[in-house]
Amino acid sequence: MKRGGLPLARLAYNDQGVPYSAEYDDVYHSADGAIAQAQRVFLAGNDLPDAWRGRDAFTIVETGFGLGLNFLCTWQAWRDDERRPRRLHFVSVEHRPFSRQDLERLHATWPALAPLAAELRRLWPPAIAGYHRLHFEDSRLSLTLLFGAAQDMLAGLLGRADALYLDGFAPAKNPELWAPALLRRLTELAQPGATLATWSVASEPRQALAAAGWRLAKRPGFGQKREMLVGRLPGVVPAASGERSVIIVGAGIAGTSLAGRLAERGWTVDLIDRQLGPALEGSGNPAAIFLPLPAKDDNLVARISRACFLYAGQGLDQLGSSTAAPGLRWKPSGVVQIARNDAHEALQRATVAGLGLPSSFIDFLEREQLGALLGRSAARGGWHFPGGGWIAPASLCRALLHGSGVRERYATTVASIEPSHRGWIARDPAGRVLGEAAQLILANAQDALRFLPDLPLQSVRGQISCLPGRAFAGIEPAVCCKSYLISGASSADGVAYLGATFDIDDTDTRLRTASHEENLAGLEAMLPGSARGIAAAGLPGKVGFRSMSPDRLPLAGQLPAPVAAIASDLKLAAMERQPGLHCLLGLGARGTVWAPLLAELLAAQLEGEPLPLERELVAALDPARFLFRRLRRG
Repeated sequence: MKRGGLPLARLAYNDQGVPYSAEYDDVYHSADGAIAQAQRVFLAGNDLPDAWRGRDAFTIVETGFGLGLNFLCTWQAWRDDERRPRRLHFVSVEHRPFSRQDLERLHATWPALAPLAAELRRLWPPAIAGYHRLHFEDSRLSLTLLFGAAQDMLAGLLGRADALYLDGFAPAKNPELWAPALLRRLTELAQPGATLATWSVASEPRQALAAAGWRLAKRPGFGQKREMLVGRLPGVVPAASGERSVIIVGAGIAGTSLAGRLAERGWTVDLIDRQLGPALEGSGNPAAIFLPLPAKDDNLVARISRACFLYAGQGLDQLGSSTAAPGLRWKPSGVVQIARNDAHEALQRATVAGLGLPSSFIDFLEREQLGALLGRSAARGGWHFPGGGWIAPASLCRALLHGSGVRERYATTVASIEPSHRGWIARDPAGRVLGEAAQLILANAQDALRFLPDLPLQSVRGQISCLPGRAFAGIEPAVCCKSYLISGASSADGVAYLGATFDIDDTDTRLRTASHEENLAGLEAMLPGSARGIAAAGLPGKVGFRSMSPDRLPLAGQLPAPVAAIASDLKLAAMERQPGLHCLLGLGARGTVWAPLLAELLAAQLEGEPLPLERELVAALDPARFLFRRLRRG
């Protein structure tokens, strides 16, 4: 499904000074008190905080984020409760989000919630359709915003809810949010024993909920509203079970991102790598460019890339401002992607116009505009990503591990893995047990083929060239076309990085003059005259190897069982899997963009939490997808 930018909600007030939507001809909250309404109807209506006490994790799904009031009141209640669950997940749908500036005006009327509201606004995402996961309270509280039509967004949600906040505009004003099909979908998402609350007692939604299995009751309403509705599903919430221990093989950007996300959730994590420290193989490049992959048709790759880019940028901001993660080297300098030729320039221009994405995310700049931005002539116009930049991957890997409690083991080769009664065992070349855990994750790029030779992975050699930084010191943004340039001023070490070649199935580890020449030709093609006087022979540089899948998307999730056949009507999600065996592989040249969100995805799968990507995108990343297609073809 094609998605892009969303129209913003228009800030307005009714005669009583209550925030009002002209589009739906309804108010966002009662005139009798916003905070009191949220506490009475939605928290007390779901028996909170009592219902979450004694739970390790608790999930709330809301229809209609609006001003964020219910979220902020729930956050405050969670904060104030000494018996709160260790993790709280709040999932909310919004078709017309407010701008950050309008939220600031709206939140100013609730001084009691000011610190929380300010933190929400700081992480507030752009108005782009899709899932946006935000983390608060050292990741113990997660907000997943589903920007788009509720029917579409909730159809793709994978997870279970413990409580529902049904808080759309009135059924007569916004019938789509109260449609029987949507209420059935919400019921599918609810756990046995889940609860719901809503201020609406309209007969049609009440009948649809009762038909879906809810046991409903009316309670006294709030303010001038005489009644409200609460409900409970039959059954008991399943108890959490299972040992939370994992072995992660590989300490590059994939492995360290996974280790960080699981350690935050209280897992015992053993991180094992054959090198002397983290990020000494594919993630060891001195600097990497950081940008998404837009497409005119907003295809699966573009959507996944956009979600990953936005999530990774949020994480880098939070890490960069934390004294608990020293040494992180990254700069949101912006990225310019210059068009390859005239046809590509036209395509870039049409893509920006067609998708309607906010200019804070992407814009098209004509050649003259790019020249002014870069301080030198560009070959053509191109995309500008203001939130992009560059990062030193190894510094990110070290920051993710700093103070995490992860057990790091380096200069240690995992020679074999095998299932055990507990889960999985990793052994060294002499057959000695290196570790045993309930789960094992392969995050070791091409080296994973030693354990699973049928994995659809391909090695790609990449050589970067190191140029004198002073020659490019005036170029602030990272620049790319067929090659990329991270200037000396941006990399902060007097060196400009130019790269990288793309040599499929090439295992040569030596620096090659021909590869330097290829990089310099790429520089000249995007910034004419910039390569003049630079001799390829004798340039310093670095050779690294990327691991990629045939469709250029990573492999993220539980690995398939080595089955010989499948039923013709079998779905991908129903394929038999290898219990406890997972992977995060095939990140290619964009590991710093892919890894953070895909690590969060895998961690959420292991924990049984709501997933941060919709069903269609999770399927596109499933490591079983290639086997599934092959078996379906027969």
